[in-house]
Amino acid sequence: MAKATKKQALGRGLSALLSASNSDINSAKDSNADKIVGNIIEIELDKIQVNPFQPRSYFNVEAIRELADSIRELGVIQPITVRKLDGNKFQLVSGERRLRASKLLNHSTIPAYIRIANDQEMLEMALVENIQRKDLDPIEVALSYQRLIDEIQLTQAEMSARVGKKRSTITNYLRLLKLNPLIQTGMRDGFLSMGHGRALVNIENNEIQLNLYEKILRDKLSVRQTEELVKHFKEGAKSKSEKKSNKAEIPKFVNKGLKSISEYLGHKIDVKLSGNNKGKIIIPFHSEEDFNRIKKLLE
Repeated sequence: MAKATKKQALGRGLSALLSASNSDINSAKDSNADKIVGNIIEIELDKIQVNPFQPRSYFNVEAIRELADSIRELGVIQPITVRKLDGNKFQLVSGERRLRASKLLNHSTIPAYIRIANDQEMLEMALVENIQRKDLDPIEVALSYQRLIDEIQLTQAEMSARVGKKRSTITNYLRLLKLNPLIQTGMRDGFLSMGHGRALVNIENNEIQLNLYEKILRDKLSVRQTEELVKHFKEGAKSKSEKKSNKAEIPKFVNKGLKSISEYLGHKIDVKLSGNNKGKIIIPFHSEEDFNRIKKLLE
């Protein structure tokens, strides 16, 4: 108990230091910075600005209320993190849910870990913390990765080291941004899982993606069923493409003879080419009698 009292007194002492003449600490090199930066102190809520780089735009109101109930009973177990601004002002780095819950309880102060960071570091810290959260939808994570690439110029290898995720995992998230925007919205709203999205992204045409998305919702397809749906679609598209390509490459001498052979056999025949003017003639039949008729013609 004595140890806890000493910690609280330390917090009050540092708070007093901030409100005095040393409130102009803006870098780790400034006088008394070592007494403030890297310490946990109680900061007045009205002196903390929200993080302008916060990648999250939605906070579940009910979840904030539940967190407030927990804070009412146990206090803020994990301090928020803030960066020092000019004067006696601070800007939130992480912990906006804890900050909102404390305001909901009408608390006047909150324990905070003080650090100094520039705008780029602020954005990077906010994005990295966002990615590591467990309650994010896949598109929100993917957008955070993309911002790290676009605004911080991190490579996928560097991101892998920063967030502790495999490069393949990062790549899978980033690929989701190729989905039709309506499908991305569906994933954010919880209609589709990441597994569904990873299957659909293998379809390049956005309009076809949307058609399959509507079927998934209509028939309530599982991830496995969606994978099979995409597989069958791609195999069908490939078959049509190969058939079309095959027809386009039929040599003139074959095309010239197909008509006369078809007329002789009484069926439209087809050919399957194997290259170098080689191939097979395919003769269809519709019954045993039809087969025997064709056989007699070929004898």
